[in-house]
Amino acid sequence: MARSTARKRALNTLFEADVRGQEFTDLLTERIAYPGAQTPLPDYAIEIVHGVSAHRRTLDKALGDALESWEVKRMPAVDRNLARMAAWEIVYNDEIPAGVAINEAIALAKTYAGDDTPDLLFGVLSTVEKNADAIRTEEIEWQEKRAAEAAAQAQKDEEEAQADTSSTSETSGENTRSETNLSNLSFADFSISNTSSEDSADSTESTESVDFAESTESSESKNEDAFPDPHNNTDEALNSDN
Repeated sequence: MARSTARKRALNTLFEADVRGQEFTDLLTERIAYPGAQTPLPDYAIEIVHGVSAHRRTLDKALGDALESWEVKRMPAVDRNLARMAAWEIVYNDEIPAGVAINEAIALAKTYAGDDTPDLLFGVLSTVEKNADAIRTEEIEWQEKRAAEAAAQAQKDEEEAQADTSSTSETSGENTRSETNLSNLSFADFSISNTSSEDSADSTESTESVDFAESTESSESKNEDAFPDPHNNTDEALNSDN
């Protein structure tokens, strides 16, 4: 199928997704799976949509720089996506001469866009053509910067995770040591308590033994006083009789 037809189908997909606020590749996937009454999307149309989606940030920046006092988001949806499509061909598709990409975009603009769009696209796309090398270089640098930031963030996250793991391990070790010390302390207290109890018991038994002995001796002494020797009584009685 001719690339002109493929561009028209690509423009239709880009325009519809843009108006609906949908990702280009999401709608593309739907169109590939369910083409409806239309013929399947041409391979080149699919390539354009993927290309515009992948480089959208760079393309919009390049177009914005070329517009100078105008913003890409303020352009009519048809004009905006025509410019994106042609800019992708100019910057990223070496198989298509820049002049061909510009002329094809202008031809579509004459059919689907306003009267002023062809002249606007010619001026903007000509500027993109002049800056193509710088545009590619800028994107490479931006991608490298993003990769470096992602790597730095990943390293930071890993270090924080290791620090958390180390902190958790130290806390666990401290808790284990505290539990061990508490266990040893409890065992020592128990031993001291038992020893003190045993000493107290021995002391009590000793005291009781002494008291019992003293009590026994006292009782015996009292008994001796209370019950005189019968022999002594007999002598006293005899003496009394005499």
